[in-house]
Amino acid sequence: MAAALLANTLYSLGFVLEKRALTSLPEVSIRRPARLLRLVLGSPLWIGGSLALAAGFAAQLVVYRTLPIAAAQGIFVSGLVLLVLLSARLLGEETTGRERYALGAILLALLMVVLSLREGSDTVSQDAPYPLILLVCVPSLAAGLWLYGSAERRARNRHRRPTTGVEYGVAVGLLYGVSSLAIKGVSSHLTTDGIGGAVLDLLSSPYPYLLLFTGVFGLVMSQAALQRCRASLIVPVCTTVTSLFTAVLGTLSFGEALPDEPLRLALRVAGTALAVAVLLTMPKHDSAPQPPAPAKELASP
Repeated sequence: MAAALLANTLYSLGFVLEKRALTSLPEVSIRRPARLLRLVLGSPLWIGGSLALAAGFAAQLVVYRTLPIAAAQGIFVSGLVLLVLLSARLLGEETTGRERYALGAILLALLMVVLSLREGSDTVSQDAPYPLILLVCVPSLAAGLWLYGSAERRARNRHRRPTTGVEYGVAVGLLYGVSSLAIKGVSSHLTTDGIGGAVLDLLSSPYPYLLLFTGVFGLVMSQAALQRCRASLIVPVCTTVTSLFTAVLGTLSFGEALPDEPLRLALRVAGTALAVAVLLTMPKHDSAPQPPAPAKELASP
């Protein structure tokens, strides 16, 4: 629990710092990834946000070794509340009444998942069949890339109303869902005995390569989307999709059993259902005040 809450804090702080850095940078695009990386790596504030996200990743590894996937995702969702508070304080992003109701549903979903836990009775699986992992992950990666490309084409239409970034959040959430399963897989190979053998075993699995793919594409896609849309909306959507993907498909892939007691099972399922409701109630068009737009890069003479 402590590691999960620490991961929430680090992730929320990291996203807010990256968003603040991106607002002062020229407009970035996934069509020019090398330029995007050059710009963000030249920003100390963005690097600070990335270091916070990396520390959150380390805390997440600890969580997956001690909690079932579904329970861990329910706790990770609580970070959305902190993210919205930090976005309002540090970025000047305002939330609407509808968005605040969604946050209330997230808190209730978290409470349900936490109440469904019982120490010593939940199974924490350590590995999954590699063909099954690839069967789940490869189509999800393809769907995320296709959805992001579709959102990009629609965003270039100047006559469309400003988007909240729901499509971007879903697309990046699918990539991070795959990344979350890969993190779970990596955590199962981290042992204190026989480090050399553990590394070779890890390299023979699909997990490090899934992490590399989602890390590179997720970085480029998330930064371009984060610059265009409010962090207080796009990150909650991304987190909700990631949590649902990991909790449902991760639990099935890694063979982690759901609670046997009817009440605990109902609490965990209801918490997941509320997370779905949060995603479905997110507005598609933005009506809240926008933060300052990123500066346009001046064309060279």
